[in-house]
Amino acid sequence: MKTVITYDGAAQGWSDEDIRQVLESVTRVATILRDAGHSVQRVPVRPGLRWLAPCRRADLVVNLCEGIDAVSRFESLVAGTLELAGVPFTGARPEVMTICHRKHVANALLAAHGLPVPQWVIPNGHRVPGDFPLPAIVKPAAEDASVGIEQASVVTSRRALVDRIARMSEQHDEVIVQRYVTGRELAVGLVGEQALPVSEIDFSRMPEGAWRILSFSAKWDPGSDEDVGSQPICPAAITKPAADRLVALARDAWRAVGGSGYGRVDLRIDETGQPWILEVNPNPDISEDAGLARMAGAAGWSYEDLILRIVNAALADAQRSSSVAMLAEGARTRAERPTPERQQNLA
Repeated sequence: MKTVITYDGAAQGWSDEDIRQVLESVTRVATILRDAGHSVQRVPVRPGLRWLAPCRRADLVVNLCEGIDAVSRFESLVAGTLELAGVPFTGARPEVMTICHRKHVANALLAAHGLPVPQWVIPNGHRVPGDFPLPAIVKPAAEDASVGIEQASVVTSRRALVDRIARMSEQHDEVIVQRYVTGRELAVGLVGEQALPVSEIDFSRMPEGAWRILSFSAKWDPGSDEDVGSQPICPAAITKPAADRLVALARDAWRAVGGSGYGRVDLRIDETGQPWILEVNPNPDISEDAGLARMAGAAGWSYEDLILRIVNAALADAQRSSSVAMLAEGARTRAERPTPERQQNLA
């Protein structure tokens, strides 16, 4: 099988370490696919469409592209271009990425399906309704990977809320304010139809007085206080009924946004035991040391199993889409075929 791996070409401003990490992950996936019998070509995605030609000659694209020139909102354009070209690819469809990258849109859709989402609002100017509950967290509305999230993102006073919104609005086009939910932070991974073991972030080693959040520093500053203080545990130490409830809720959220391929749903359980959906993440990081791989390991999968299951899910989706298209074409042909009565009228 001819397989292409797409990934973000080196963006201006990336460090040598950033580039190394991307290429290391791409190389690892390429090795797994070659060992499984694929003919593999690695294709960096850069502005323009030169990258599309080798993709159109492929049987499948393993889409590891998280943006173009490190702009995350362009991620959906890559998937959309592949879809328009009729090339099967791994991961979510472009509309799912677009929905989930705009947190307020995803929240509105989840709420419309009756799913529990913490109260949120898009500020009018730099203000929110006076009765909005505190503490609140102020985040970019259209970023991922914890961009723009730091300890100062959580505010406990009206003045701090206004100030934080003003500061964030200088750096980001859209800002969302959401009720801060105290409690345990958990996640459910989904690959095809399979839900993976629930994972939890252990905040017990966070610095005294720090908010228990996965900030940008916690994710991307190894060895920092917030990194050390926010360690993943998988499987989470929860009862089976609690885990089943979270998995069911994650599946409902994934279906609500039209999810396919693979994804992760982040949740919190408050002090009353009520679960809340924080985010739905299509195409989360599938590096060998990332959360989805950790969940797969807890399910008894090797890293190779995870990659091949993602590939097989994409091929199955492509096969279903092809079958549906063939059925639709057959129905259209039958509808257009002249009946005896119509043939008589035409005569």
